[in-house]
Amino acid sequence: MGIPLDLLITKDSNVYEMTCAVIKRAELLTLSGESEELALKGEKVVSTAIGQILTKKVEYEITD
Repeated sequence: MGIPLDLLITKDSNVYEMTCAVIKRAELLTLSGESEELALKGEKVVSTAIGQILTKKVEYEITD
């Protein structure tokens, strides 16, 4: 999965919050072992995390 640039460009939200969500998702992908599967497919963990957040395959919620 590549980064959907059209969604990234048109995204109208807090970039800091989205960045934190992507970092957390990338960490979860790595800890769950999915990073090895992604590497076999030639995909990158961070690119996959960005794509999942932008396409809302994975949603995030900001809590205090």
